[in-house]
Amino acid sequence: MNVLVFDTEEQIGIAAGYYLCGQVLQKPDSVLGLATGSTPIKAYNHIIQLYRQGAVDFSRVTTFNLDEYCRLPVDDPNSYRAFMQEHLFRHINITAENIHFLDGNAADLQKECAAYEQRIRDAGGIDIQLLGIGSNGHIAFNEPAASFQRWCHVVQLKDSTIADNSRFFDSVEAVPTSAVTMGIGSIMQAKRILIIALGEKKAKAIRQVISGDVTPACPASILQFHKDVTLMLDKGAASLL
Repeated sequence: MNVLVFDTEEQIGIAAGYYLCGQVLQKPDSVLGLATGSTPIKAYNHIIQLYRQGAVDFSRVTTFNLDEYCRLPVDDPNSYRAFMQEHLFRHINITAENIHFLDGNAADLQKECAAYEQRIRDAGGIDIQLLGIGSNGHIAFNEPAASFQRWCHVVQLKDSTIADNSRFFDSVEAVPTSAVTMGIGSIMQAKRILIIALGEKKAKAIRQVISGDVTPACPASILQFHKDVTLMLDKGAASLL
């Protein structure tokens, strides 16, 4: 694992933006796995800035988002589709047909999960997967469990995750209680993985990822077995290392 510690969130955003855009410059038809939430926003801001400066072209890039809430309208401002449009996609020249999301409103969610895995395979696999990490060690919506969930699946969200995400909603009660998500196996098949973690609240999980036991009680710990992982941390997230 390549562990990088930065003084500020802004520095992490710049570094992560360069990291992802560097992939696109090296391979214009890159496949990027993307994440939502507050953690990657500054990285997306820097990507937009580089695009506006003419430094990078996304016209041949394909993206797959990690997860989506179930039974939340796609035009709801808290849907992950709406989030990505607002914070990245509408600001760059990526084509709509190259943007992929899990459909949390599909009539058959199991079938939707299997189809999403096939779309990733058809695209040639993910070149870089961007991840945040939950305070309980979840990645995407892979929550602590008795075993690792391998492929895309439906998950019931833990109370801690609902509480963490309630800051985006009017109340805790408004947060969806289930989601569709890439599985641990889906994430581990990415050629490279980039994790961004901010704040002391993430420090325990980050320590587990780097030096703890590999256990589904901390899903992100499985990343110890990946061949190419970069962690970009602020001092709070790195405080227990």
